[in-house]
Amino acid sequence: MKKRRIKKSVIKKGIIGLIILLALILLLIIKTVRYHNTNEYKLKQIGYNKEEIQTIKPISEENMTYILNNEYNEKIDDIIKQKYYIDKNLERYINYQKQTNNENIEQVVAIVNVNKDKEEYKETKKADLSKKELVLVNKYNYLDKDYKPENIINISNWYAYDGNETSKEILDKYIEMHEAAKQDGINLIISSAYRDYDNQQETYEYYKRENGEEYARKYASLPGYSEHQTGLAFDILTLGVLTDEFDKTKEYEWLINNSYKYGFILRYPKGKENITGYDYESWHYRYVGIEPAKTIHDENITFDEYYAYYIEK
Repeated sequence: MKKRRIKKSVIKKGIIGLIILLALILLLIIKTVRYHNTNEYKLKQIGYNKEEIQTIKPISEENMTYILNNEYNEKIDDIIKQKYYIDKNLERYINYQKQTNNENIEQVVAIVNVNKDKEEYKETKKADLSKKELVLVNKYNYLDKDYKPENIINISNWYAYDGNETSKEILDKYIEMHEAAKQDGINLIISSAYRDYDNQQETYEYYKRENGEEYARKYASLPGYSEHQTGLAFDILTLGVLTDEFDKTKEYEWLINNSYKYGFILRYPKGKENITGYDYESWHYRYVGIEPAKTIHDENITFDEYYAYYIEK
Protein backbone atom coordinates (compact mmCIF):
# COMPACT_ATOMS: atom_id res chain seq x y z
CA MET A 1 0.00 0.00 0.00
CA LYS A 2 2.85 2.29 0.96
CA LYS A 3 4.69 1.45 -2.27
CA ARG A 4 1.62 2.28 -4.31
CA ARG A 5 1.26 5.65 -2.56
CA ILE A 6 4.90 6.46 -3.24
CA LYS A 7 4.44 5.45 -6.87
CA LYS A 8 1.40 7.69 -7.26
CA SER A 9 3.26 10.58 -5.64
CA VAL A 10 6.22 10.12 -7.99
CA ILE A 11 3.93 9.93 -11.00
CA LYS A 12 2.05 13.05 -9.86
CA LYS A 13 5.29 14.97 -9.42
CA GLY A 14 6.49 13.73 -12.78
CA ILE A 15 3.31 14.94 -14.49
CA ILE A 16 3.57 18.35 -12.79
CA GLY A 17 7.23 18.58 -13.79
CA LEU A 18 6.35 17.66 -17.37
CA ILE A 19 3.60 20.29 -17.48
CA ILE A 20 6.02 22.91 -16.17
CA LEU A 21 8.62 21.87 -18.74
CA LEU A 22 6.07 22.01 -21.57
CA ALA A 23 4.91 25.42 -20.35
CA LEU A 24 8.47 26.70 -20.33
CA ILE A 25 9.07 25.30 -23.81
CA LEU A 26 5.85 26.96 -25.00
CA LEU A 27 6.87 30.28 -23.45
CA LEU A 28 10.27 29.99 -25.10
CA ILE A 29 8.63 29.28 -28.47
CA ILE A 30 6.28 32.25 -28.04
CA LYS A 31 9.17 34.48 -27.00
CA THR A 32 11.25 33.32 -29.98
CA VAL A 33 8.37 33.84 -32.43
CA ARG A 34 7.74 37.29 -31.00
CA TYR A 35 11.43 38.22 -31.23
CA HIS A 36 11.55 37.00 -34.83
CA ASN A 37 8.72 39.43 -35.57
CA THR A 38 10.55 42.40 -34.06
CA ASN A 39 12.26 45.05 -36.15
CA GLU A 40 15.44 44.42 -34.17
CA TYR A 41 15.60 40.77 -35.33
CA LYS A 42 14.71 41.65 -38.92
CA LEU A 43 17.37 44.36 -39.03
CA LYS A 44 19.91 41.91 -37.64
CA GLN A 45 19.02 39.40 -40.36
CA ILE A 46 19.62 42.06 -43.02
CA GLY A 47 23.07 42.71 -41.58
CA TYR A 48 22.80 45.65 -39.19
CA ASN A 49 24.86 45.43 -36.02
CA LYS A 50 23.78 46.31 -32.47
CA GLU A 51 24.89 49.93 -32.62
CA GLU A 52 23.26 50.51 -36.02
CA ILE A 53 20.02 48.92 -34.81
CA GLN A 54 19.89 51.26 -31.80
CA THR A 55 20.33 54.22 -34.18
CA ILE A 56 17.61 52.99 -36.54
CA LYS A 57 14.98 51.91 -33.98
CA PRO A 58 13.48 55.37 -33.22
CA ILE A 59 12.66 56.20 -36.88
CA SER A 60 9.11 56.33 -38.23
CA GLU A 61 7.18 53.18 -39.11
CA GLU A 62 7.16 54.20 -42.78
CA ASN A 63 10.94 54.50 -42.87
CA MET A 64 11.37 51.25 -40.94
CA THR A 65 9.29 49.47 -43.58
CA TYR A 66 11.46 51.01 -46.29
CA ILE A 67 14.69 49.84 -44.61
CA LEU A 68 13.35 46.33 -43.97
CA ASN A 69 12.37 45.99 -47.62
CA ASN A 70 15.85 46.85 -48.86
CA GLU A 71 19.36 45.46 -48.60
CA TYR A 72 21.84 46.48 -45.91
CA ASN A 73 23.09 50.05 -46.35
CA GLU A 74 26.12 51.09 -44.31
CA LYS A 75 25.31 54.81 -44.85
CA ILE A 76 22.02 54.73 -42.94
CA ASP A 77 23.62 54.83 -39.51
CA ASP A 78 25.67 57.91 -40.44
CA ILE A 79 22.68 59.60 -42.09
CA ILE A 80 20.41 59.25 -39.05
CA LYS A 81 23.15 60.51 -36.70
CA GLN A 82 23.51 63.79 -38.60
CA LYS A 83 22.58 66.89 -36.59
CA TYR A 84 20.16 68.18 -39.23
CA TYR A 85 18.60 64.80 -40.04
CA ILE A 86 14.88 65.05 -40.86
CA ASP A 87 13.05 61.73 -40.66
CA LYS A 88 10.68 62.34 -43.58
CA ASN A 89 13.68 62.81 -45.88
CA LEU A 90 15.40 59.48 -45.17
CA GLU A 91 14.56 57.77 -48.47
CA ARG A 92 15.60 60.89 -50.39
CA TYR A 93 18.94 61.02 -48.53
CA ILE A 94 19.60 57.40 -49.47
CA ASN A 95 18.57 57.83 -53.10
CA TYR A 96 20.57 61.03 -53.55
CA GLN A 97 23.67 59.51 -51.97
CA LYS A 98 23.44 56.50 -54.30
CA GLN A 99 22.84 58.62 -57.40
CA THR A 100 25.73 61.01 -56.73
CA ASN A 101 28.03 58.61 -54.85
CA ASN A 102 28.67 61.52 -52.49
CA GLU A 103 30.59 60.26 -49.44
CA ASN A 104 30.08 63.51 -47.55
CA ILE A 105 26.92 62.54 -45.64
CA GLU A 106 26.65 65.92 -43.89
CA GLN A 107 26.49 67.54 -47.32
CA VAL A 108 23.98 64.96 -48.60
CA VAL A 109 21.63 65.74 -45.72
CA ALA A 110 21.98 69.51 -46.24
CA ILE A 111 21.34 69.30 -50.00
CA VAL A 112 18.22 67.16 -49.63
CA ASN A 113 16.86 69.27 -46.76
CA VAL A 114 16.86 72.35 -48.98
CA ASN A 115 15.41 70.43 -51.96
CA LYS A 116 18.53 70.70 -54.09
CA ASP A 117 18.04 67.06 -55.07
CA LYS A 118 15.09 68.38 -57.12
CA GLU A 119 15.16 70.40 -60.31
CA GLU A 120 15.21 74.17 -59.81
CA TYR A 121 12.06 76.10 -60.77
CA LYS A 122 10.24 72.80 -61.56
CA GLU A 123 9.04 71.30 -58.29
CA THR A 124 7.89 74.53 -56.64
CA LYS A 125 5.29 75.75 -54.17
CA LYS A 126 3.94 79.10 -53.05
CA ALA A 127 5.95 80.77 -50.29
CA ASP A 128 4.31 80.61 -46.86
CA LEU A 129 3.65 84.26 -46.05
CA SER A 130 2.35 83.38 -42.59
CA LYS A 131 6.01 83.00 -41.58
CA LYS A 132 6.36 86.79 -41.97
CA GLU A 133 10.06 87.80 -41.68
CA LEU A 134 10.97 84.10 -41.88
CA VAL A 135 9.26 83.54 -45.23
CA LEU A 136 11.43 81.45 -47.55
CA VAL A 137 11.71 82.58 -51.16
CA ASN A 138 14.17 80.71 -53.37
CA LYS A 139 14.19 78.57 -56.52
CA TYR A 140 11.57 76.25 -55.00
CA ASN A 141 9.32 78.77 -53.21
CA TYR A 142 7.72 81.63 -55.10
CA LEU A 143 5.63 84.78 -54.61
CA ASP A 144 2.61 85.69 -56.72
CA LYS A 145 3.09 88.28 -59.42
CA ASP A 146 0.95 90.84 -57.57
CA TYR A 147 2.50 90.30 -54.13
CA LYS A 148 3.72 93.46 -52.43
CA PRO A 149 4.71 93.72 -48.76
CA GLU A 150 2.82 96.14 -46.52
CA ASN A 151 4.04 99.61 -45.57
CA ILE A 152 6.48 100.04 -48.45
CA ILE A 153 8.22 103.41 -48.12
CA ASN A 154 11.08 105.27 -49.79
CA ILE A 155 14.49 104.95 -48.18
CA SER A 156 16.25 108.23 -47.42
CA ASN A 157 19.40 108.97 -49.41
CA TRP A 158 21.11 109.04 -46.02
CA TYR A 159 20.85 105.22 -46.04
CA ALA A 160 20.49 104.23 -49.71
CA TYR A 161 21.07 105.21 -53.28
CA ASP A 162 18.17 107.10 -54.85
CA GLY A 163 14.96 105.26 -55.74
CA ASN A 164 15.10 102.44 -53.19
CA GLU A 165 12.12 101.26 -51.16
CA THR A 166 11.47 98.76 -48.40
CA SER A 167 8.90 98.03 -45.69
CA LYS A 168 8.97 100.52 -42.80
CA GLU A 169 9.47 97.85 -40.11
CA ILE A 170 12.56 96.42 -41.78
CA LEU A 171 13.97 99.86 -42.52
CA ASP A 172 13.79 100.65 -38.80
CA LYS A 173 15.87 97.51 -38.10
CA TYR A 174 18.37 98.46 -40.78
CA ILE A 175 18.74 102.02 -39.47
CA GLU A 176 19.58 100.63 -36.03
CA MET A 177 22.36 98.55 -37.60
CA HIS A 178 23.49 101.43 -39.82
CA GLU A 179 23.87 103.76 -36.84
CA ALA A 180 25.81 101.17 -34.83
CA ALA A 181 28.15 100.67 -37.81
CA LYS A 182 28.62 104.43 -38.15
CA GLN A 183 29.77 104.67 -34.53
CA ASP A 184 32.47 102.13 -35.42
CA GLY A 185 33.61 104.20 -38.39
CA ILE A 186 31.79 101.97 -40.90
CA ASN A 187 29.88 103.53 -43.81
CA LEU A 188 27.09 101.42 -45.26
CA ILE A 189 24.71 102.20 -48.10
CA ILE A 190 21.88 100.21 -49.64
CA SER A 191 22.32 99.83 -53.39
CA SER A 192 19.16 97.81 -53.99
CA ALA A 193 16.19 96.92 -51.77
CA TYR A 194 12.56 96.10 -52.65
CA ARG A 195 11.95 95.06 -56.24
CA ASP A 196 8.51 94.12 -57.51
CA TYR A 197 7.81 91.27 -59.94
CA ASP A 198 8.14 93.41 -63.07
CA ASN A 199 11.36 95.01 -61.87
CA GLN A 200 12.83 91.58 -61.18
CA GLN A 201 11.81 90.48 -64.67
CA GLU A 202 13.77 93.40 -66.11
CA THR A 203 16.78 92.59 -63.90
CA TYR A 204 16.79 88.95 -64.96
CA GLU A 205 16.43 89.79 -68.64
CA TYR A 206 19.32 92.26 -68.38
CA TYR A 207 21.65 89.61 -66.91
CA LYS A 208 20.50 87.12 -69.51
CA ARG A 209 20.98 89.55 -72.40
CA GLU A 210 24.42 90.67 -71.23
CA ASN A 211 25.91 87.36 -70.04
CA GLY A 212 23.65 84.48 -71.12
CA GLU A 213 21.05 82.39 -69.30
CA GLU A 214 23.48 80.26 -67.28
CA TYR A 215 25.05 83.38 -65.77
CA ALA A 216 21.63 84.94 -65.14
CA ARG A 217 20.45 81.88 -63.19
CA LYS A 218 23.49 82.04 -60.93
CA TYR A 219 23.25 85.74 -60.11
CA ALA A 220 19.58 86.65 -60.52
CA SER A 221 16.28 85.02 -59.72
CA LEU A 222 13.41 84.45 -62.06
CA PRO A 223 10.58 86.92 -61.32
CA GLY A 224 8.52 85.69 -58.36
CA TYR A 225 11.50 83.82 -56.91
CA SER A 226 13.51 86.82 -55.71
CA GLU A 227 13.95 87.72 -52.05
CA HIS A 228 13.92 91.37 -53.06
CA GLN A 229 10.18 91.07 -53.71
CA THR A 230 9.65 90.25 -50.01
CA GLY A 231 10.96 93.66 -48.93
CA LEU A 232 13.26 91.83 -46.50
CA ALA A 233 16.46 91.86 -48.57
CA PHE A 234 19.08 94.53 -49.12
CA ASP A 235 22.16 94.74 -51.30
CA ILE A 236 24.56 96.58 -49.00
CA LEU A 237 27.77 98.27 -50.14
CA THR A 238 29.92 101.22 -49.20
CA LEU A 239 30.33 104.36 -51.30
CA GLY A 240 32.49 103.99 -54.38
CA VAL A 241 32.82 100.20 -54.13
CA LEU A 242 31.44 97.72 -56.67
CA THR A 243 29.73 94.48 -55.61
CA ASP A 244 32.64 92.24 -56.65
CA GLU A 245 35.04 94.27 -54.51
CA PHE A 246 32.88 94.59 -51.42
CA ASP A 247 34.31 91.60 -49.55
CA LYS A 248 37.71 93.33 -49.50
CA THR A 249 36.37 96.21 -47.39
CA LYS A 250 36.20 96.86 -43.65
CA GLU A 251 32.45 97.32 -44.11
CA TYR A 252 32.13 93.72 -45.24
CA GLU A 253 34.13 92.51 -42.23
CA TRP A 254 31.95 94.54 -39.87
CA LEU A 255 28.76 93.10 -41.33
CA ILE A 256 30.05 89.52 -41.11
CA ASN A 257 30.87 90.01 -37.43
CA ASN A 258 27.91 92.16 -36.39
CA SER A 259 24.90 92.01 -38.73
CA TYR A 260 23.37 88.99 -36.96
CA LYS A 261 23.11 91.05 -33.75
CA TYR A 262 20.52 93.17 -35.55
CA GLY A 263 18.67 90.29 -37.22
CA PHE A 264 20.44 90.33 -40.61
CA ILE A 265 22.33 87.48 -42.32
CA LEU A 266 24.57 87.15 -45.35
CA ARG A 267 22.12 85.29 -47.55
CA TYR A 268 24.45 83.69 -50.13
CA PRO A 269 27.77 82.91 -48.41
CA LYS A 270 30.93 81.55 -50.00
CA GLY A 271 31.20 77.77 -50.00
CA LYS A 272 27.42 77.29 -49.77
CA GLU A 273 26.60 77.69 -53.46
CA ASN A 274 25.39 74.08 -53.73
CA ILE A 275 22.91 74.81 -50.92
CA THR A 276 21.58 78.26 -51.85
CA GLY A 277 21.61 77.72 -55.61
CA TYR A 278 23.35 81.08 -56.12
CA ASP A 279 26.95 82.13 -56.49
CA TYR A 280 28.54 83.89 -53.53
CA GLU A 281 27.16 87.42 -53.01
CA SER A 282 29.07 89.31 -50.33
CA TRP A 283 26.61 92.21 -50.52
CA HIS A 284 23.22 90.46 -50.26
CA TYR A 285 21.74 90.65 -46.75
CA ARG A 286 18.40 89.43 -45.49
CA TYR A 287 16.42 90.26 -42.35
CA VAL A 288 15.23 87.18 -40.41
CA GLY A 289 15.06 88.43 -36.80
CA ILE A 290 17.66 88.42 -34.04
CA GLU A 291 17.26 84.88 -32.65
CA PRO A 292 17.20 83.12 -36.06
CA ALA A 293 20.13 85.27 -37.24
CA LYS A 294 22.17 84.29 -34.18
CA THR A 295 21.45 80.59 -34.75
CA ILE A 296 22.40 80.86 -38.43
CA HIS A 297 25.60 82.69 -37.50
CA ASP A 298 26.59 80.40 -34.62
CA GLU A 299 25.89 77.17 -36.52
CA ASN A 300 27.36 78.46 -39.80
CA ILE A 301 24.34 77.43 -41.86
CA THR A 302 22.30 79.15 -44.55
CA PHE A 303 18.76 80.43 -44.17
CA ASP A 304 17.60 77.58 -46.44
CA GLU A 305 19.05 75.05 -43.98
CA TYR A 306 17.64 76.91 -40.98
CA TYR A 307 14.18 77.00 -42.52
CA ALA A 308 14.18 73.28 -43.37
CA TYR A 309 15.28 72.13 -39.92
CA TYR A 310 13.94 74.72 -37.48
CA ILE A 311 10.76 75.90 -39.21
CA GLU A 312 9.43 73.51 -41.85
CA LYS A 313 10.38 70.36 -39.92
